[in-house]
Amino acid sequence: MEKKKKSYVGIVIFIIVIAILVFAAVTTDAKSVQNTFWGLVPPIIAITLALVTKEVYSSLFIGVLTGGLLYSHFSFPGTITHVFTDGIVKVLSDPYNVGILIFLVILGIIVQLMNKAGGSAAFGRWATSKIKTKKGASFATIALGILIFIDDYFNCLTVGSVMRPVTDRFHISRAKLAYLIDATAAPVCIIAPISSWAAAVSGFVPGNQSGIALFCQCIPFNFYALFTIAFMFAITAMQADFGPMEVHEMNALDGDLYTTPERPFAEADAAAEVEGGHMIDMIMPVIALVICCVVGMIWSGGFFKSFNLIDAFSNSDASVGLGVGGFFGLFFVLAFYMIRRTMSFTDFMECVPSGFSAMIAPILILTFAWSLKGMTDSLGASTYVAGLIQNSAGSLMNFLPVIIFLIGCGLAFATGTSWGTFGILIPIVVAAFQSTDPQLMIISMSACMAGAVMGDHCSPISDTTIMASAGAQCYHINHVNTQLPYACTVAAISAVTYIIAGFSRSAWVSLPCGLVILLVVLFFVKKREQKKYGAAWKD
Repeated sequence: MEKKKKSYVGIVIFIIVIAILVFAAVTTDAKSVQNTFWGLVPPIIAITLALVTKEVYSSLFIGVLTGGLLYSHFSFPGTITHVFTDGIVKVLSDPYNVGILIFLVILGIIVQLMNKAGGSAAFGRWATSKIKTKKGASFATIALGILIFIDDYFNCLTVGSVMRPVTDRFHISRAKLAYLIDATAAPVCIIAPISSWAAAVSGFVPGNQSGIALFCQCIPFNFYALFTIAFMFAITAMQADFGPMEVHEMNALDGDLYTTPERPFAEADAAAEVEGGHMIDMIMPVIALVICCVVGMIWSGGFFKSFNLIDAFSNSDASVGLGVGGFFGLFFVLAFYMIRRTMSFTDFMECVPSGFSAMIAPILILTFAWSLKGMTDSLGASTYVAGLIQNSAGSLMNFLPVIIFLIGCGLAFATGTSWGTFGILIPIVVAAFQSTDPQLMIISMSACMAGAVMGDHCSPISDTTIMASAGAQCYHINHVNTQLPYACTVAAISAVTYIIAGFSRSAWVSLPCGLVILLVVLFFVKKREQKKYGAAWKD
């Protein structure tokens, strides 16, 4: 019955999509869809379909196809050319994207190697002897995520591979692990001055302004990132899960880590149970990978020419740095296991295709997500949103931070990119306020970053969200559905706090107010859970 209901809902949504396209064909021409709300229609359709039908591949492709139809004004040859030549083929031939895909494959191979060597199982046994509670496992995951602040892609995949055996042993659902990974990726990177994100933000600041200096000034006003970190610690300490996550966590207590029938990476789970091996077979590859990736990033930024660490991070290319670092990390793992005689060269090479196959799902989703972003760019969605921002100034000056935050949320959610949102909004904010109201400029820049991170954090087509699912080996739609209520709760609290900041212009006033609101909300959630489940949530 449930499957039939989902099928009917999917058919209704599909009919609505067809109706929208027919309306667009009748009422517009090729030029009139440019730089208008129509540019946001393809991602809105893709996201809606994904959330309703729980099927991400076809939903993303329909979104891409919708963008191609709108761009070509329903010309069949034009649509095919735009979707494949200007969309899928273009994103797969982009050097930056290829570097990220290479890094994904290398991470998949290294995870397979650690499993086959028994390192993952050994680390799980050690962690079980040291970490005694479910809370302890969650706190350890959060702490590791905060420590790996260099880059969100690296964070998602590394934290997942290291902590997954531990969280499984303490019956933490894969959806909860994916949330903890995702919430310590972008939200941590966006408040870390030495990270690929700080470098990206500083690069979007026009003129002679010091990008890194402005970035540091924005940190106390980056409410969504700060509140997300506080939220993670609070729900872990209080055990105040709610919404779909509550269902997943209750099922995990009974041994069902997935809740839904979809159980991705089943072969990887079986490999993780390999006995034997030593903890060093897990720790040394991870340490080597961290060091190689950090060196790779500063190398890509010219560190070994200027020997300036800050400039190196500002100029770094995450794609090149992570790809090169991952390659040398993989080479180290080969040498390390061969020296220890943990596995033969033949065993090592057998892990290469299996590691690649484990990453096919995130690679496919990333390809469609990147193509969808290309469709929105070609339709001028960024120009449309920029106009909204410029028109919102004036009489709404004190409310401008919350307006920018909400627009940033919507744009990043629809397009699945926080960096693209930075590129649109930050230059507008700096140009508008750098000479008239510097303090409002700082708050508004923070609102740009916070909104972009929020939208990116919960968007099903965001590359970070996709990689968090891959890192936790969680079914992607499960991660999206369980994370969305948490992200929206923190976003609502952040929006209220930005209203306070718009009037007070002080982080010392607005930040404590927001934290108090957050704790009050979670206190009432905890009270509700105690009535609902009683002692079931005891550690």
